[in-house]
Amino acid sequence: MRERPMAVVAYEDAELLDIACVTTTLAMANVIGSLREPYRTVVVSPGARPVDCATGLTLNAQQALEKVTGPLDTLFVSGGWGHTRAAANPVIVGHVRRLAGVSRRTTSVCTGASILAAAGLLDGKRVTTHWRFARDLAERSPKAVVDPAPIYIRDGAVATSAGITSALDLTLALVEEDHGAGLARLLARELVTYLQRPGNQAQMSIFTEAPPPDHDVVRRVVDHAHANVGGDLSTAALAAVANVSVRHLTRLFMEHLGQAPGQFVRRARIEAAAHLLEETSLPMPVVAARCGFGSAESLRQAFVGRYGIPPSHYRTAHSRSLTGRHTPS
Repeated sequence: MRERPMAVVAYEDAELLDIACVTTTLAMANVIGSLREPYRTVVVSPGARPVDCATGLTLNAQQALEKVTGPLDTLFVSGGWGHTRAAANPVIVGHVRRLAGVSRRTTSVCTGASILAAAGLLDGKRVTTHWRFARDLAERSPKAVVDPAPIYIRDGAVATSAGITSALDLTLALVEEDHGAGLARLLARELVTYLQRPGNQAQMSIFTEAPPPDHDVVRRVVDHAHANVGGDLSTAALAAVANVSVRHLTRLFMEHLGQAPGQFVRRARIEAAAHLLEETSLPMPVVAARCGFGSAESLRQAFVGRYGIPPSHYRTAHSRSLTGRHTPS
């Protein structure tokens, strides 16, 4: 029986969920898929030493990183609070670079992208990582295009994923690539997880973003914009709501939100539209009008720019069952 050798790189203060999301998914694929080419997954660490994970649990490695030879089907590099030290460790970085050269696919979970960056494996690639560490990754790998929005990105033979449980989404996508969509769907059901979020789904949404800023003026304007996404949200109109000048409002938004009012409004409108697409069966022109877009085509362009897919595809991937659900009039 032919096997697919998979190696998961762990190190001190790695995140256990980064590792377990990969290993559990692959092991379950073997069981429920009765695979002709089963995954043979090993967790490796420097010297095969046990890894004290950041969660306080100790993980026993199965093989020494230094002794792993190829070819490998897929190399996974986990993330965790220890990623900075691991990226500065020439033993880890050198062997990751070596193994990437004999792997069909090289992937990272969360901040594991820092180690791929140190190995020079992200140069010229579009990549992602946990949104909190995206700026740091961009500084570490200036030749890469770091996109903090998607939950995972595949660019050629290199795949990178966002924070922690996005490893599950990435691994499901790899299983689908290897064995077809049927097994991936069955596997998602067994894991009791969302049926494969597409990679270009945003890491952050209106449900998980940080709360509005403490600054009273900015918070008042943000609340007004969310409550009136279909109305006049020009910077001049927002400045009037806040009773400040356009220039002062722009300065406050840049200081407290890191973006101009117009950028904030566009994102708020796109996310409001995404919510309607998930929760209702409203026609596209109605969704566009309710969220302040001039036309369904404007909505489509905004979605392609934000998520990489048109709103119709987004609805197909994310919509919940509307059976018995009231569609707002």
